[in-house]
Amino acid sequence: MIEILKQWDEELFLWLNSFHFDWLDPIMFQATETITWFPLYAFLIYKIYKIDPKNSWWVFGGVAMTILISDQVTSGIMKPFFERLRPCHDDRWEGVIHNYGRCGGLYGFVSSHAANTFGLAVFLNRKLKGKIKGLKWLYLYAAFVSYTRVYLGVHYPFDIILGAAVGTAAAWLSWFLIVFVKREILKKVLK
Repeated sequence: MIEILKQWDEELFLWLNSFHFDWLDPIMFQATETITWFPLYAFLIYKIYKIDPKNSWWVFGGVAMTILISDQVTSGIMKPFFERLRPCHDDRWEGVIHNYGRCGGLYGFVSSHAANTFGLAVFLNRKLKGKIKGLKWLYLYAAFVSYTRVYLGVHYPFDIILGAAVGTAAAWLSWFLIVFVKREILKKVLK
């Protein structure tokens, strides 16, 4: 069964990766860079602080915890454990796939970009539900950043899907811990 899933993953990757345009390559590459998204992050920090300055650090702490968990699970545990080569490091795809210059680390299962961006989207949508309009757009941001990884030839689609699942789990865990600590432990300490 694993071999069949791997074959489907590779076939889907080859199909998705085949759709590229030279003029779009630098845009897709830049979209994977963290610095590109600083204006979005600054805007989110501003909006989060503006709605509740006193408690905004709970949100910032939850985001940090989410990214820490998702990044450590993907980069520190899963990639070294599974040792699945990135497509751009796999000799089978040399001359077949489109890769725009950089490939990244040797292993790619699962995508840290997908885990971190989906973790951010899920955590903020869970924690700030109804408090900031338009947060659902963060899912589109996460999907776009994740797709760029396939476009650039550095991840297979299953790397993205499972990375998004890791990020989602990290977000829920962080949300639970933040809510639990804030509601249960601090209530008892402050009584």
